[in-house]
Order: sequence, then C-alpha cells, then structure tokens
Amino acid sequence: MELQPPFRKIIHVDMDAFYASVAELDNPTLRGKAIAVGGGGARGVVSAASYEARKFGVKSAMSGFLAKQKCPHIIFVKSDFERYKELSAKIREIFYEYTDLVEPLSLDEAYLDVTENKKGNPSANTIAREIRQKIYEETGLRASAGISINKFIAKVASDINKPNGQKTVHPEEVIKFLEELPVNKFYGVGKVTAAKMYNLGIFIGNDLKQKTLEELVNLFGKSGTHYYNIVRGIHNSPVKPNRIRKSLGAERTFSENISSEIFMLEKLENIADELEKRMKKNDTKGKTITLKIKYSDFTQQTRSKTKASFMQSKNEFFPVVKELLFQENLVNSVRLLGISFGNLNTEIKEPFWVQLKFEF
Repeated sequence: MELQPPFRKIIHVDMDAFYASVAELDNPTLRGKAIAVGGGGARGVVSAASYEARKFGVKSAMSGFLAKQKCPHIIFVKSDFERYKELSAKIREIFYEYTDLVEPLSLDEAYLDVTENKKGNPSANTIAREIRQKIYEETGLRASAGISINKFIAKVASDINKPNGQKTVHPEEVIKFLEELPVNKFYGVGKVTAAKMYNLGIFIGNDLKQKTLEELVNLFGKSGTHYYNIVRGIHNSPVKPNRIRKSLGAERTFSENISSEIFMLEKLENIADELEKRMKKNDTKGKTITLKIKYSDFTQQTRSKTKASFMQSKNEFFPVVKELLFQENLVNSVRLLGISFGNLNTEIKEPFWVQLKFEF
C-alpha cells in the first residue's frame, strides 16, 4: 500500500541532553565530562545525564548510587528548573518565528507543523536546520530534529542522528523506513512490549506488518490497532498548538523509607496541600484521583478512583486518597508517594488546530 498525498511537513525538535547541557553552559568546566543532573546521595535519582555519562550506562530515573557504581568519576549537579524554563521560552520563541503550529511535549522538545510556514520556505529540512542553528546561536545549546509526514515518524527520526543532527524521512521513503525499523525503536514500544514482540518473532517493522489487525488486537489490546496503523505510515494526529493538560499532581521522595500507613497519611496531607495550591493556581478541577506509590525496591503501583463531580479542594479529594491508601495492603516499605488528578475540566475545552494540505 502506497501512502497518498497530500502530506504534512512535521518537525520534531529535541534538545540534546538538555538539563545536562544547561549545566555545562552555565559552568564550562563541566564540558566533556560525565555529569548527572539530580541527587548523588543515597536517596538521589538521576534526572538527566550527559552523553559522556551515558556511555557508562547512566540514564534518567536511575538511582544516584547505581550511577556512581557504573561511572565512579561522575559529577552530580543540582537541577535548576527556573533556568530550564528561561531557556525553553527562548527556544519556543524561535519556533514561533516559523509557525504558530507548535505543540510542546516538555521543556526540551516540541512538534512543529511547517506545511505552510511564516518564512514561505517549502523545505522542512532547511527549516529544521535553520531552527537548530538559531537555537545554538541564541542559547549556546544543541538540538536534533526529525522531519517527516507525521508526528510518529518525525519523533523516531529525531533520535537517529543524535546528538546535533537531523534525519528526514521523505514520503517515498516512509514505508521502507518503517519496515526496516527495529520494533524497540518504535516510539511507544517499551522494554516489556518489545520483549513480547521478540517472543512472537517480531523484530522489525516488516515482521509486525505480517500480523493482521485482529491478531494484533488480540495480542496487545487497544495498542494493537495503533501498531497496525503506524507500521503502515498511518498516524493522523495533528500538531495541537494549545495542548491541553490532562493531569496535574504532586509527589515527594522521602529521605528514609516509610512502612506505616499512619506516617504515610501525614506525608500525604502535605502533598495534598501542595496539590490543592496547584489546582487553584491553574483554575483546574478533576474527577479522577490517583495515588502513586513507589516502593523501596523501585517497583511502582497506582490506585485510582473517579467521582461523579469535579473536585479541587483538599477537603473534597483527601478522603478519596485515604480510601485508596487503605484499599489494599502495602507490599514493601515506601520511598515515594504522589497524588494526581486526571479527567480534568480543562479536557472539556476543544483544542484549535488547522489541517493543511500541500505538496511535500
């Protein structure tokens, strides 16, 4: 099956080791060294790692203790979210010089639809190169980019020539690119799903393509339909410039593990206070409350409950949190607790986007 025009021109811009690169930018003596952003103490967790540290197997969400074992000469630096936000805002301003169709995914990455752009430039590849150069000139930071006909392929492509590179997958190359792509490189396919696919003899996109829609749904549930479509280059989600927040939460990692629900309630009270402040500051309410529990062995559990009406104040939602805490017995001591809201009133608002038609 050949993909039929019109095609969109989508760029996925991804900053290279953003948090670590900001640390190097502000402290040039760190350049070229193995650094990790996050706590290096016994309870610390790595938020990000430089490419030099990654060569030793250090990665985000790893404990600081393990990072030190893997890379004894690693340097730990503190997070500076105000600085990250400042630089992210500058980078976003550059995006808006080219298009208003910008969908930020986080502080360090975003999708851009440049099908019709403010520069009148027909080449998405050239635009991506210009954007990356401008980011470097104005911030001193490097970025990589992926360019293709939809968000899925653009995101996969942005990882191929990292760091400080870009990859364009033209319309006529899409099918071959996806057929040859290892399944663990498909965005959204994690380690567990990849292992399941390997056991089924699915190693590359072409193997996945041999499965019928019915087979994939039976094997992977709702995600089966997604896999069936993306391996055929079908992913019609537009770039949504006013991306709607779908959840809001607060969490805490403790200096010592907690084993008693009574002590946990005290901690959850404080977390709930913070969450209430955030909900009110963002003028947000939610119907689904989720309790997140991370155990001392780093396994994680979530417990959720949805109410009929929207909640915002601690008085409304904390009884639900208590109910979720005592819903079942804990399986281990706890190192982190979190409370979050989903099913928000913000999701009722319709996003605005423009569907554009063009020749690639």
